[in-house]
Amino acid sequence: MFISEAMAQAADAVTTSAQGSLSGTLIQLGLIFVIFYVILIRPQQKRMKEHDQLLSSIKKGDRIITGGGIYGKVVKADESPELVVEIAEGVNITVNRMTVRDVVNPQPKAPANANKKSKSKK
Repeated sequence: MFISEAMAQAADAVTTSAQGSLSGTLIQLGLIFVIFYVILIRPQQKRMKEHDQLLSSIKKGDRIITGGGIYGKVVKADESPELVVEIAEGVNITVNRMTVRDVVNPQPKAPANANKKSKSKK
């Protein structure tokens, strides 16, 4: 009789600890998913959205670099997925819009002497 009572108590303990570990495991998996979402998934989605906006904003006259490393000037850019790019004088190629890595328009530079004049007036 003593052995059967001990076995019953052991079975209750196993059931209770199994339920506790299941909820703990689910909480841990949930935390891992949240951490992955914040660290990996969300920033990647943000970068993809920015790149899509960049691709849709390409216009005639922009200087671009393709995924293959080709620099060129956009000659024709309409709503189609293709761009006509001039890579050398008189040499035009057609590239898929999705292969554009970046727009590299040169930034207008302020004259160097403009800063010197403003400093000398002080």
